[in-house]
Amino acid sequence: MQEFKPVKEGKVREVYDIGDSLIIVATDRISAFDVILKNKITEKGAILTKMSKFWFGFTKDIVKNHMLSTDTADMPEFFQKEEFEGNSMKCKKLSMLPVECIVRGYITGSGWESYQKNGAVCGIKLPEGLKESDKLPEPIYTPTTKAELGLHDEHITFEESVGILEKLHPGKGADYAKQIQEYTINLYKKCAEYALSKGIIIADTKFEFGLDENGEVVLGDEMLTPDSSRFWPLEGYAPGKSQPSFDKQFVRDWLKQNSGSGYLLPEEVVEKTVGKYKEAYELLTGEKFA
Repeated sequence: MQEFKPVKEGKVREVYDIGDSLIIVATDRISAFDVILKNKITEKGAILTKMSKFWFGFTKDIVKNHMLSTDTADMPEFFQKEEFEGNSMKCKKLSMLPVECIVRGYITGSGWESYQKNGAVCGIKLPEGLKESDKLPEPIYTPTTKAELGLHDEHITFEESVGILEKLHPGKGADYAKQIQEYTINLYKKCAEYALSKGIIIADTKFEFGLDENGEVVLGDEMLTPDSSRFWPLEGYAPGKSQPSFDKQFVRDWLKQNSGSGYLLPEEVVEKTVGKYKEAYELLTGEKFA
């Protein structure tokens, strides 16, 4: 049996090169404030993989994506073990574009902080009088650089994204920048409308795109998971304050209140976090997580 080692290891995911394609494994690791925590969140990797699979299928009419299979029977024998079951995705190889495509439908987080200072988010002027967590008149596109592990992504303007892509793909930068902007907004609008019908507000999210062998833009990475998005329950939504969420907010809040924890979580925080992930998956897909 051929052995494989990750060619890339992120905070929570591992990427294996199997020749004609990649295997992306979502581990049960969890990170907060750019640190990998000592606990694992049981089943988290499988929940995120199943959620991405759902969204890739839901949006394939808008843009092609890199997913080939989540069945380990379609992968080399090395991956046909329990540790890879449910949390692994076989994907097309793409030449990834070094721009993170962030879309915001509601004003929160760093966007809210920026708006309070100067009435704008990432240089985009917004109407006066918005409250924290308000829905924006239209979703806004606020790209960032794609930083190396351990470094922070930097906000960039659309024009700066054109410059970054033009350096890599002379004569095509503006075209690729426009395409990924349009795909980002269209994906968000379709998915946010659907999620709302299931009782979840998608406040913001990020997408990543790459080019296939024909130079066509393809959606890659993960998609609309609680790790890459802010999901809020529709029930009880009230602008003017921060909202409860279906993500690792429990983890962040606990760490802020327990600075001497050494990044080790109590079991109840782990259980609450995985419970929120499962709840989001089940609401969005209509399927019991198994």
